[in-house]
Amino acid sequence: MTSSDPTGSSAAPPDPTRLRRVVLIVAGLNFGYFFVEFAVALVAGSVALLADSVDFLEDTAVNLLIFVALGWPLVRRAQLGKVMALVILGPAVLAGWEAFQRFSDPVAPLVVPLVLASVGAIAINGTSAWLLTSVRHHGGSLSRAAFLSARNDVLVNVSIITMGVVTLWTRSGWPDLILGCFIILLALRAAHEVWSVSEEERLAAKALSGEDLD
Repeated sequence: MTSSDPTGSSAAPPDPTRLRRVVLIVAGLNFGYFFVEFAVALVAGSVALLADSVDFLEDTAVNLLIFVALGWPLVRRAQLGKVMALVILGPAVLAGWEAFQRFSDPVAPLVVPLVLASVGAIAINGTSAWLLTSVRHHGGSLSRAAFLSARNDVLVNVSIITMGVVTLWTRSGWPDLILGCFIILLALRAAHEVWSVSEEERLAAKALSGEDLD
């Protein structure tokens, strides 16, 4: 399989220029759509959609940091990868806080704007995940953080649409709160994976420098 394979085979040699170009495009897509989804989330009154809109800012930051830090040595990339793992938790914290505040009186969100915004989000996140698929092995934990975040965002967007359908049926705000918990679980899993890859890079850097592994 050659390096032109869109699936991003591990046989393809790392291409820093290509990775920088991809993450810059993805950062622009995420930054632009943040304003759209944030405005719709306020109108619709959805905790899940609000958390997802903030997640677009998180993805913007992750991809911009990759653009800046790609040329750093392995040990510094490992350190930044751990920072990325913590950044991924940001939207989960926001969703959890909003859910906590509304737990005593859950209000059903407006379904139509919620679904329309989610369809647009699927298009943005799906495009981002597709672009990052071919370069996710080229930047270690950094590019893996970006790919995992985009992939998980697509799942969240599909879940938001499903939640909208359930809300129409139940007229309840509980599905929105339950989805907030789902977002938290996805963020925890992604953060754990990125942290693990970062730790592997840290140990690899120590091995290359001749230090004892701990």
